[in-house]
Amino acid sequence: MNIGAGEIHLDTPRGRFAGLRWGKRGGQPLLALHGWLDNAASFVPMVEAMQASGGLDHLDVVALDLAGHGYSAHRPDGAWYHFVDYGDDIDAVLDALGWVSCDLLGHSLGGAIATAFTVAAPERVDRLLLIEALGPLPWQPGTAAASLAGARRDRRALAAKKLRVFADPSEAVRARQQANGLSEPVARLLVERGLELVQGGHAWCSDPRLTLTTPLRASEAQIGEWIDAIDCPVLLIGSDPPSSVLAEEMRLSRAGRLRQAEQRLLPGGHHLHMENPAPVAQAISDFLTLTA
Repeated sequence: MNIGAGEIHLDTPRGRFAGLRWGKRGGQPLLALHGWLDNAASFVPMVEAMQASGGLDHLDVVALDLAGHGYSAHRPDGAWYHFVDYGDDIDAVLDALGWVSCDLLGHSLGGAIATAFTVAAPERVDRLLLIEALGPLPWQPGTAAASLAGARRDRRALAAKKLRVFADPSEAVRARQQANGLSEPVARLLVERGLELVQGGHAWCSDPRLTLTTPLRASEAQIGEWIDAIDCPVLLIGSDPPSSVLAEEMRLSRAGRLRQAEQRLLPGGHHLHMENPAPVAQAISDFLTLTA
């Protein structure tokens, strides 16, 4: 049964998750994880490009709203968004979908989560596809103590912060454009899934705790050990010119540790899968076909 884009909601022991689903029920499962403060709509342009070229004919694609993002539930009071916790969410989502394993696609934060999950649960990942990510950002030497103290201050100050309210969604679109250098149509896609009605207008529906400084990061040496352990085929897509998120030196150093990797540098910025989706869609379709 072929399906177009449709909303899905999954009740799990980790909370309720929302997302978008395309493709063929019973096809090869592909779970897509978006970037920080984005949502499942991040993958709409890319999946539509795949659909137009017939690339969805054998795939069952679910683009997830990560916890605290989009229409997914926020973490309970007193909980935080530590990086490693997302792995338990992915396990719960795969169980709810009835997927023993899947191809795992991630952009930015989603790519960092996908990298770590592949290391922690290799039996659940058939192929790893990464856009502008290969592991998380590391601790920078000399910043550990200040970052730990800053994380504590941020958490204590959060309760006093006022929620930003936009009188009109177009104001939020402009704010998102300025923050990430996105075009208006791309920013609007993310904003439409990222706002909720509140008194006086619209506000971000993402959990404010997502904006807090993390007290936990891995060192570059630890991340290198994770990458060394990846034993499935990997597609790594980076932007050309390189972005600050996946700088060229980092990409080359980390990618050199992969056992089975194909690298593609494609025109665009950090959100190239949204701004220039056709080449990204083609690279993903080619990779999935060649590694089938």
